[in-house]
Amino acid sequence: MYDIISTLDLKSAPEGSRFSTAIMVLSVDSKTSAKNNAEYLDVKVGDKNSNFSCKIFGSSPVFNLFKTVKGGTVILLEGITKQYNGTFSPEITFAKELSDKEIAEGDFEKKLLNCATEGCSSLKDDLEKIINTVSNPTLRQVIIDIFNEIEEPFDRKPAGTSMHHAYRNGLLEHTVHAAKAGQSLLPLYPFIDYDLAIAGLVLHDIGKVFEYDDEMVAQKTKIGILQGHLVIGYRIVRRVALQNKLDDSLLERLEHILLSHHDLPEYGAAVRPATPEAFFVALVDNLDAKMGMVEQLLKATPECNVFSDRHFGLDAKILVEKVVHK
Repeated sequence: MYDIISTLDLKSAPEGSRFSTAIMVLSVDSKTSAKNNAEYLDVKVGDKNSNFSCKIFGSSPVFNLFKTVKGGTVILLEGITKQYNGTFSPEITFAKELSDKEIAEGDFEKKLLNCATEGCSSLKDDLEKIINTVSNPTLRQVIIDIFNEIEEPFDRKPAGTSMHHAYRNGLLEHTVHAAKAGQSLLPLYPFIDYDLAIAGLVLHDIGKVFEYDDEMVAQKTKIGILQGHLVIGYRIVRRVALQNKLDDSLLERLEHILLSHHDLPEYGAAVRPATPEAFFVALVDNLDAKMGMVEQLLKATPECNVFSDRHFGLDAKILVEKVVHK
């Protein structure tokens, strides 16, 4: 039986330590070396705690294996711990794909797959309570009908593939956290319509249900690549709102929230926010996305480190030392 060595333990092990562990392949990207124009593979692997990348060159005995494996594959990985430019980047000496029987016997999918820390049932209860605070009966029914239609995939899907809440149940967790943050902040801004803001927060990422597939490590679907979740979500909301005969002015404003919640065109927004509610939703969405990134960095960094690795979405390293009150 193969064992799992936590990625956090691997990262904190002395350099030059040999290891053997069951681990999940997250992604494999083919790249070309600037030095000699040779192909190499940038392989990302991980577990519930963290992940790391390693470069696999054509001369490596595991190059052909990684050329064929997909994200979500569970493998036995052996190597030697090393650092490259201050980042954990081990030398891989052996790898093999584990059989379905070996994966089942070790319960590796459950042990390795990253999920929301809060239970799905608890998050769903919170979401239902938030939806029920919407006072406009037609708008509330639109939200209820949408979630009744896509409840099961919504519960499972990630909120992304790498940037934030990129794990099973991550979409549900992000939606609930953003809505709760919105509820806490709305009393400070009485000029914002509560119903529209909450509707926007619980529906802003609804298109991600169809943007990502149901694989162990989610990838974008065909419709996700062609349209993206802003347009997909806009279409879902418009269809259900028209079925419920939602007031035209409310629908117009709700659609605008979905199309503008990425704030800037360079971040994927179809338009810039142009209503108080749209600005509010875009800011709260960004707040929870960024704090989700920070939380994952804190979880993914060994206790012996002072700072985390740099996160692309934050463009920063995070101090991981705990605050000490004296």
